[in-house]
Amino acid sequence: MILDLLRIFAGLAFLVAGAHGLVRGGVGLARRMGISSLLIGLTVVAFGTSTPEVAVSVQSALEGQGGVALGNVIGSNVFNILVILGLSAVITPLVVRSQLVRFDVPLMVVASALPLLLGLDGRLGRQDGLVLLSGLFFYLALLGLLARRQHARARTETQPQFGADARSDAASAQADPDSPQDPLLLSVAFALAGLFLLSFGAAQLVEGAVAVAGQLGVNDLVVGLTIVAAGTSLPELATSVAASVRGERDLAVGNAVGSNVFNALGVLGAGAAVSGNIPVPPGMYALDFPVMMAVALICLPVFLTGSTISRAEGGVFLLYYGAYMLYLVLHATDHALHDEFGMLVLGVVVPSSLAVGGVLAVRGWLSPAGNSRDVR
Repeated sequence: MILDLLRIFAGLAFLVAGAHGLVRGGVGLARRMGISSLLIGLTVVAFGTSTPEVAVSVQSALEGQGGVALGNVIGSNVFNILVILGLSAVITPLVVRSQLVRFDVPLMVVASALPLLLGLDGRLGRQDGLVLLSGLFFYLALLGLLARRQHARARTETQPQFGADARSDAASAQADPDSPQDPLLLSVAFALAGLFLLSFGAAQLVEGAVAVAGQLGVNDLVVGLTIVAAGTSLPELATSVAASVRGERDLAVGNAVGSNVFNALGVLGAGAAVSGNIPVPPGMYALDFPVMMAVALICLPVFLTGSTISRAEGGVFLLYYGAYMLYLVLHATDHALHDEFGMLVLGVVVPSSLAVGGVLAVRGWLSPAGNSRDVR
């Protein structure tokens, strides 16, 4: 028990260190490349922190455990929005730029719906996996064009800065060890070291938590639905929270949204393309897929209301995740309240939230203030 507890605390320490390293490296790369922290969060940070999902899903698909691969992606996507954005917003309200509202979040909704549509025949085959991977490459191509435009704009704006002022800025950036203006190689080193520490720390924490839960007599299925399901999203959580604490709110939001796109298109696509068959049980369409789609759709109205995710909205996200986890635990333990609670969540909470969200989305879209954020 003591050794397992030490593994948990060591895992947390590695997660914190890795998150700060990845945030510092990601911000440094953004500054050096002349692109926004949001774009770095949507790509380098988001894809890097999703490596545990890739490993788990591909390995599960190859071993014939397609349900694990599919459940891992759905659970991670729900966790990324409700817990990661929710907790980050509770720490500090998150600014949402117009690029997310007009481009990335709609694409996240489409990416979430694509596996749902492709799996209507009861499976995700190799061709379905290639379709998903093609969607990911298309998304990356669009982000690449946006990065080139931002880089060209940054070069144009900084071109007149020569002489003493420019030398002074460079000197002050190098003098401050916590400055985001780190040398390019140092930023890359921070990012890679951060990714390694995040993956290692998440593995230690999950293994230790599972062992402790087993010794306390907690049901294995409950452990899988809670600790293991959230474990692969710990790198995203640690990184977004660290970014919020450091004031890099664009990176925190971009990490969660970009990870969801990568999970739906890249992780599931790779698993289906490699294994050739990921079964999609009909039960997925009764709860899991609707919840994932509802979580993706609710982002639009929340993001549109004043172009921020407030602390109150972050708290609501956390409450939603708590209700979702309670439903899963009741279902796993076959509790007497399972059916009643399920009807309450799926029949009242989800529809009413989407209805209110739809009204807010229309009002936010029509409001000039809701679309005033610059893409940069």
